[in-house]
Amino acid sequence: MSLELYFLRSSEQKIVTDLLYYSQHLDETDKNLEDIQALKIYYDFYGLTAKDLGVYALKDGAIAGAIWSRRLSEYHNSKAYILDDTPVLNLAIKPAFRGEGIATALINQYLSEASKLYKLLSISVPKENISFLEKFGFEVVNGSEHISYAGDKESLIMRKELQKQEEKESFTDFSSCKWLD
Repeated sequence: MSLELYFLRSSEQKIVTDLLYYSQHLDETDKNLEDIQALKIYYDFYGLTAKDLGVYALKDGAIAGAIWSRRLSEYHNSKAYILDDTPVLNLAIKPAFRGEGIATALINQYLSEASKLYKLLSISVPKENISFLEKFGFEVVNGSEHISYAGDKESLIMRKELQKQEEKESFTDFSSCKWLD
């Protein structure tokens, strides 16, 4: 049983689209992505700019989950928006793979990569999931209470300050086929 992590590429936008369904907890409702047009900001044209960063997990050859971010502006009306230079995160694990440490592996890898690029991250989190993200140094933003896009979960914005890390190695070949360390 192997877990492999890969960078999300623009050609894998379908992974982002499919997993957004779980990221927004739509699997717990009778809604789908088409019902909530506001969610398009998280997947439309994903990976086509340097404003997008993501990692996905394969377990035994099946897509198990992903974590990805987009730098959005106030104009996009994201529920997790803080500042234009603060990427908004989404994290999703398919139900069949929950409780196996995949979210932890994804978050750790993403934070390692994001710390080379960003100073701050934000994410909209249902209240019942806050303690999980606090383990990684995320903090609740005071006064950020809101209802999820699905309209059924009380949520909060969490943020994480990142310590700038230097590149361990300089690559001249940015082939999309490169494996993550």
